[in-house]
Amino acid sequence: MTTTTPQFDAEALYQVLEAKVKAALAQVDNVAIVGIYSGGAWIAERLVAALQLPPDERLGFIDVSFYRDDYSEKGLRSDVKPTQIPFDVNGATILLVDDVLYTGRTTRAAINELFDYGRPAKIMLAAMIDRGERDLPVAADFVADAVTLQPGQSLQLQRADDGSFSLMVHSNA
Repeated sequence: MTTTTPQFDAEALYQVLEAKVKAALAQVDNVAIVGIYSGGAWIAERLVAALQLPPDERLGFIDVSFYRDDYSEKGLRSDVKPTQIPFDVNGATILLVDDVLYTGRTTRAAINELFDYGRPAKIMLAAMIDRGERDLPVAADFVADAVTLQPGQSLQLQRADDGSFSLMVHSNA
């Protein structure tokens, strides 16, 4: 049986993340934001608006399903979405956005996919939550909060119809 409980103020966490990103990228040229589906894509959309970047030119979305090193174990999800990178990656400063940073495998897959589109000048990583427990040496440049969950628990970002965020803890018990 799976149980779900809200335990974090996702809107407050988003505000922390947005403030850190805005301060760091205020003087950076050629910035583009790429959100990892699905939670990272939702956060990226809000960050693009907050930074007043043109979304049709500086916002991209990435689905790492085919780039994951555990693809053969997990198989293909039914909700795979097309990657959309509407800008020239070459020489751009890319802010890669995910909702939860955990093992580092999704981040590695996203970076591999980005390099199929070109060679960015720099890639920075933003995540709302850092769960720790890495399998790969990946660290975020911007994090709103770090949490420790119990074994068998996971976090999932959800977006309401009005665009507001909530974070749910799922327990498989």
